[in-house]
Amino acid sequence: MLSFALRRLLLAVPTLLFISLVIFLLLEASPGDPLGDVPLTVPPEVKERMREALGLGQAWYIRYVLWLKQFFWVEPLYWFDRAFGTGFSEGMQRIISFQSRSPVFDVIAERLPQTLTVVGMSYLVGVMIALPIGIISAYRQYSWFDQIGTFISMVGFSLPTFFTGVVLIIVFGIKLQWFPSIYDTTHRVTDWDSFVVQLRQMAMPVTVLALYNAAQISRFMRASMLDNLRQDYVRTARAKGLSERVVVLKHVLRNSLIPVVTVIALGLPAVFGGAIITEQVFKVNGLGQLLILAIHANDMPMVMTLTFIFAVLIVGFTLIADLLYGVLDPRIRYD
Repeated sequence: MLSFALRRLLLAVPTLLFISLVIFLLLEASPGDPLGDVPLTVPPEVKERMREALGLGQAWYIRYVLWLKQFFWVEPLYWFDRAFGTGFSEGMQRIISFQSRSPVFDVIAERLPQTLTVVGMSYLVGVMIALPIGIISAYRQYSWFDQIGTFISMVGFSLPTFFTGVVLIIVFGIKLQWFPSIYDTTHRVTDWDSFVVQLRQMAMPVTVLALYNAAQISRFMRASMLDNLRQDYVRTARAKGLSERVVVLKHVLRNSLIPVVTVIALGLPAVFGGAIITEQVFKVNGLGQLLILAIHANDMPMVMTLTFIFAVLIVGFTLIADLLYGVLDPRIRYD
């Protein structure tokens, strides 16, 4: 397994470099100018000096190599310095946002807790709901539980998050006034009362995202369980006198989780990338909203960094999913 992981990591390096080049070229070819909002009264030579101050006067390949150096060398050294105070990164130029003129990773670090709190909790709740529903629905196929689960899954997967978010705001935020319709990112949990306030403002965005995630994962879980329940090894296990609980939970469930692990692992990067639409609806000051604002402002360093981090997470969690296959099914070999 170790050699397989090392081979995949070595293969991921050129893959990520190619992805970063594609992202950079797409942003380079996109319309818009970071200085597009500069007043027309500003002289051209002043505007040109402003472009040079942002590093836009250099050729695209020089800026691309500089970004690679900053992302893979300068930023890790900087955060290592913050942890151990070595001073290795002193005097090095970090990735700077065009919009805020602040280091990109500092801005991301400020927004990340809001995203992990809302989107991370919703994904965890969605998985915890989806797996039992998928298992019971498959084992009791066509029962009333399966019919209700199928209906809720179809509704949750069919309705877009911006629609369900607006409906919840109208019903529970405006009409009933049970929950706040706007997420207060400045709120801090210091005692029990503030913790309750945090739970109330998280309720609606977490529900919207959890319903969507649970709908997708539960359908995969149900389909995988149904496929394995019809296999010959299940009939053999029952013929040996094994209890139904052991057959379902130990044998069928373990094999059924293999495709579901892939779905869950590929969905995990979205937790760190933020739920762009839901964060906009509930005004969650997270990474999704940050990406939208950066795109509108033509903030190329911010967009480039966020999208590449998302690509790195996808490659990483895909590798983790592949390694988990061998844990779930001992028959899988990597050598």
